[in-house]
Amino acid sequence: MENKNIFGESLIVCSTNPLTGYFRDGCCNTDDTDLGLHTVCIVATEKFLTFSKLAGNDLSTPLPEYSFPGVKPGDKWCLCALRFKEAYEGNAAPKVILEATNEKTLDVVSMDILIENAFYTDKV
Repeated sequence: MENKNIFGESLIVCSTNPLTGYFRDGCCNTDDTDLGLHTVCIVATEKFLTFSKLAGNDLSTPLPEYSFPGVKPGDKWCLCALRFKEAYEGNAAPKVILEATNEKTLDVVSMDILIENAFYTDKV
């Protein structure tokens, strides 16, 4: 079954550099084995990475033994829906790429909150 984004459309790629996603396929795909619900495509900020580290989820430190380069500000990453909600409630929410965010996120985070934190590019 194809994973859909929050608009009910096909998910677009979140990031291939760094390679993200529960399945490390670049998309915020999920299934019943993804207990963390890695479904929110975010654009990392220093504020969010600091918040996440203090909350016990250090995403910024590289772990070469797991081929994990560490997430840097500006990187796109498939984040756990509950961690996003915690960051939002802690006033540290990163921006969200809506078209790359899995519809399963809506089980945890409201559409309004996702839209409020939407990432927009200045493409003309």
